[in-house]
Amino acid sequence: MPGADSVRTKLAAILLACTSMLPPPVLFADTVPVRHTEGLMHGFLVLRTLDGKALADGQLTQEAQGDRVTAHLVFRFKDGSLYEDTTIFSQRGTFRLLMDHQIQKGPSFKQPVDTLIDASTGQVKVRYTEEKGSPKVINERIALPADVSNGLLFTLMKDVKPSAPLTTVSLVATTPKPRLVKLAISPHGEEPFTIGNFRHKAMHYVVRVEIAGAAGFLARLLGKQPPDMHVWVLGGEAPAFVKAEGPLYAGGPVWRIQLASAGFF
Repeated sequence: MPGADSVRTKLAAILLACTSMLPPPVLFADTVPVRHTEGLMHGFLVLRTLDGKALADGQLTQEAQGDRVTAHLVFRFKDGSLYEDTTIFSQRGTFRLLMDHQIQKGPSFKQPVDTLIDASTGQVKVRYTEEKGSPKVINERIALPADVSNGLLFTLMKDVKPSAPLTTVSLVATTPKPRLVKLAISPHGEEPFTIGNFRHKAMHYVVRVEIAGAAGFLARLLGKQPPDMHVWVLGGEAPAFVKAEGPLYAGGPVWRIQLASAGFF
C-alpha cells in the first residue's frame, strides 16, 4: 500500500494539472468606503521578530493632492536589505488603487523582486532573480477588480467598520507569478494597550488569505496556506495603525510591525 505522503503527492500533481487548465476564478469582494480622508503624514516604524529582535527601521510618508494620495513605505534592514512600497490611490467615495510599486532585495528576502501594478490598465510586471542568479520578467495583463488592495491594506484597516463581521478585498499576490486572491478581514474584539501614561483600546483584526478553487485546496493540502495576518487599529474619531503581525512578503516569516519611539541626542 502506498504511504500517505505518496498519495498526497500524487493527488497534488493531479490537482495542479487540473488547475492549469481552468480559467482564473472570479473573486467577489468589497470596496471600502472612505470614512476618514487621508492627508499629510510622516510616521516612524520598527520591524521585529515575534520575540522582539529588531530587524529594520521604517518610515511611512503620505501626501494628498485633492482625491489623489501618494504613500511611501520603506524599511531599511540592519543586514542591508531593503523593502520599499510606493502606492498611489484615489479616495473619491471609496478607496481605489491607481498604482503600486514594490521592491524587495537583500539577504532578508528569498529572492529580489520588483513588482509594478498599473491598476488603470491591469498591467502587472514582476522582475525577479532566480536561485541560480538568472534575471526574469513576467509581464501580464489581469482584469483587476475595483477593490484591489496592494499597498493599501493598513490604510483600509482604519476605515473597515468594526461592526461588520467580514470585509473582503482583493490582492495581487506574486509568487512570483501574479494571481488574484482574497483577503478576508474579520474583527476579533478590542484589546487594551498603553502609550506612556495613556491607556487605549485597539480593535484586533485577523486578515486571512483566501485562494479560490483547486489552487486553494492544493495550498492547504501541501501546507502552503499563507499564515493569517493580525492588525491592531485604534478607533474613534481619528483611527490610527498600532501594530501588525504577519508576513511582509509572499512566503516570508511572520514579523511584527509597530510604532517606533524617538531617541534624541
